Amino acid sequence: METLSFIRKQGAGIGEVFDDLASLRITVFRDFPYLYEGSVTYEKSYLQTYARADKAFLFAVYDGPVMVGATTCIPLADETAEVRQPFETAGMDLNTIFYFGESILLKAYRGLGLGHRFFDEREGHARSFGTYTTTCFCAVDRGGNHPAQPAGYRPNDAFWLKRGYRKVPALQSTFDWPDIGETHSTPKPMIYWMRPLTP
Repeated sequence: METLSFIRKQGAGIGEVFDDLASLRITVFRDFPYLYEGSVTYEKSYLQTYARADKAFLFAVYDGPVMVGATTCIPLADETAEVRQPFETAGMDLNTIFYFGESILLKAYRGLGLGHRFFDEREGHARSFGTYTTTCFCAVDRGGNHPAQPAGYRPNDAFWLKRGYRKVPALQSTFDWPDIGETHSTPKPMIYWMRPLTP
């Protein structure tokens, strides 16, 4: 831990580390359950959503010059239509909800408590505005028997439950991306988790 450094970026400032964040996302999301065949071009387009939102936030971990972990969040009202849609359909007030994007770490840096730090940083950022009452994120649903699921795989559900989040199966989106080895995107079901943002 003594070799690690931390940065925080907000809004347009997130664009300053697009290259580092894009590379990290491609590396981490290549593993199950995302199996993401990523490209830097797509990543930079995706990340523009965060750079355009004044209240969007990035907390990142570096080991020397290398970004080894990162997490982001953004007001739900500033997210893309596919993220907002299930909440709008359910009649929820988007202006009270903060959406948590990725929370990613290279394998060598897991088990150091950084996962909890990522949630603390994002929840603290959302809380700082004094107007948000709920936080949420989504996770891909690959089912229980996916052929690429590694032996001994454990989902993050227990960790998320410990953080006070609850899965809301009624809230689902569909995201498209190419799986490893694919050249075209295919739809993936995403299920949301939510928790009240306590003072």
